[in-house]
Amino acid sequence: MYALTWNIRSVNTQRTFERRITMQRQYHFDFIGIMEPMQRSRKLEKYRRQSGFAQAIVNTSNKIWAFIYERFDVTVVIDMVWHLTLKLDDIEDHKEFILTLVYAKCDHFARIELCDSLYYLARDMTTPWLGGGDFNVIWDEKEKFGRLPVSLNVVDNFRHCINTCNRTDMGFKGSIYTWWNGRAEEDFISKRLDQVFANMELQLLWPGLEITHLSKIGSDHRPLLIAYNPESVPIKKSFRFLNFWTKHESFKAVVKENWQEDFHANSFILFNYKLKKLKKALSTWRRATFGDIFQKIASLEEVVRAHEAQFELHPTLQNRERLQKVQAELFKYLALEEQFWKQKSGMTWFTDGDRNTKFFHAHVNGKRKRLQLKRIQNNDGDWIEDREEMAIEVVKFFEA
Repeated sequence: MYALTWNIRSVNTQRTFERRITMQRQYHFDFIGIMEPMQRSRKLEKYRRQSGFAQAIVNTSNKIWAFIYERFDVTVVIDMVWHLTLKLDDIEDHKEFILTLVYAKCDHFARIELCDSLYYLARDMTTPWLGGGDFNVIWDEKEKFGRLPVSLNVVDNFRHCINTCNRTDMGFKGSIYTWWNGRAEEDFISKRLDQVFANMELQLLWPGLEITHLSKIGSDHRPLLIAYNPESVPIKKSFRFLNFWTKHESFKAVVKENWQEDFHANSFILFNYKLKKLKKALSTWRRATFGDIFQKIASLEEVVRAHEAQFELHPTLQNRERLQKVQAELFKYLALEEQFWKQKSGMTWFTDGDRNTKFFHAHVNGKRKRLQLKRIQNNDGDWIEDREEMAIEVVKFFEA
């Protein structure tokens, strides 16, 4: 399954039109949300026909278009100026989900109206729910570069809105910034305005869903590619306790809160119950507190490079403070990465600060290679090296 959300200001250009056709041929999207089409209905209808979509649904303001493939039955749930919400029934898989396409304004009161509408949707929502588009606000202050500092009140209000709706930021691959104002030097501004959120039911329906920020060709916004391949569902990894968790200020409180029992049983059952409860709580806490440290490092490295370039052009006290702040955040995650690989490699003789994650990584890969099974011997004494033949022989051995 492939889908796309894209805020296209230059929808009428031939370059953008050709790119949409090229992407459709490459990914064969099941559905697409296009924001801010500026009444270019002829271009969009031409795109629908050439891309093979069975239907196009437009919201009241004609600013949000949804192109849906023929495998879905579609019902309009809410049609508003700021978002279009649809219920999609998959005829082939007999599954349904809610799709919300967002095109938010910068206006504070318009954003309140959008959040109120999302609250209304989330009240009794048990259906898988996917929402994406241009929210016109960032999730974290590091997701903006250039000009005036971020208003933390606006960021906090947006987070409160999403968290109250029990939706999760699905993360991303690629550049941290999805929008650029088209200017340079002191007027340069980039932000992550385009995002994808989902509730837990959607994540269970499509485990391993990935969001990729594509290049900004033909628009000032990056298209967001939503991809799910049911044939390559990631293997559920076993729980692994990471030592650096204990250094976080909220760790002990999480353990204390979840080491409480609310029933009476023998000691073994209570201990087993506490472990399972704590494991689940720590997994949720880890995602909220640390996230994907490797993606964080990649994003922060891009942020640091942008601030370094800005400071070189304008070495002001304010730009230096901003650079130092993001550098400190990057160093924090680099230290976490070092501790992760040190624990994973089992090498405890390195002192703190000997940051050599490539060495740790190589050591772990070496252990994996040594543990790999390259060949086996069958009952006749013959050595087998082909992977499929090895698998068949192993099954025969245990069936005997």
